Amino acid sequence: MQVTVNGSTTDVPDDATVAALVADLVAGRAGGHGRVAVARNGDVVPRSAWETTGLAAGDALEVLAPTAGG
Repeated sequence: MQVTVNGSTTDVPDDATVAALVADLVAGRAGGHGRVAVARNGDVVPRSAWETTGLAAGDALEVLAPTAGG
């Protein structure tokens, strides 16, 4: 199925969860998903709900990570 992640259409498995999506997006990145926030259709998904929050076709997700700089 297709969802939109940070403005880009992305294919995910039909049984995808927020946790699986984040794991795929941050694989191999320093810090992993320890400092990531997720919004699904405009609502923040608490980290405690990532494993149980399923994705549906057409969902719009924003996956945000803080950046250092000044």
